Amino acid sequence: MSTSRGNAMRTRPQKHQNKSAYKNDLHDKTNKTKFLNNLDVTGVCKRCKDIIDWKIKYKKYKPLTAPRKCVGCEEKAIKYAYHILCTKCATKRNVCAKCNTAVEANELEIEKEPNVDLQLMLKGIPERKRRTIMRAINKTHGGDSNLTPEVISQVEEMLKNMDNLNLGDNDDELDDFDDSDSDGSDKSGNYEQD
Repeated sequence: MSTSRGNAMRTRPQKHQNKSAYKNDLHDKTNKTKFLNNLDVTGVCKRCKDIIDWKIKYKKYKPLTAPRKCVGCEEKAIKYAYHILCTKCATKRNVCAKCNTAVEANELEIEKEPNVDLQLMLKGIPERKRRTIMRAINKTHGGDSNLTPEVISQVEEMLKNMDNLNLGDNDDELDDFDDSDSDGSDKSGNYEQD
C-alpha cells in the first residue's frame, strides 16, 4: 500500500491518469466564466499571480461582490479578490497587493486604468463610431492609447460633433431613388394601381 508506514516511494504510476487537460469553460458558458477567463491579474508578485491564475484555471476563484477594506489606507478600495492592499497603496509602497512583500517596480505588473476610462467614455456610442474614434486617436498619437488631457479633450470634441463626423456613408447616393422599386411596389410591399 502506498500510504503504509515507512513506504515513501511508490512503485506504480497512479491508477487514473488524465487523458486531456481540465477546461473550466467546457460545460459552463456563463458570462462569469468568460469574465474570469479574460481577467488580467496585475499588481501582484509572480508567485501570487501564479496562485490566482491557478484558482481561475480550476474554477476556485471567487470574485468580490463588494469592495473590501484596504489594510494600508483603511478605505473600501480593493476591487479584486485575495488582495489586501488597493492598487494605489501597493504602487506607492512597491509591494505585492496580495502578500504585502517587497517587489521591484519592474516586476510589479500594474493595470493600465486609462484604457478602462477611455472605454467607459465610449461605452454608450455605437461600435462603428467607437472604432472610428479609436482609429483617429491611434493615428494622431501613434498607437499610444494612454489617456492624457489632450486625448480626453479630443474624444469629448468628437463625441460632441458625432453627427457631423463623416463615417464613409454614402447617403447622397440613396437620395436618387424614390420609395418605389422598379417592379412597381413601394416599401410596404403594396403594388401600385393603374
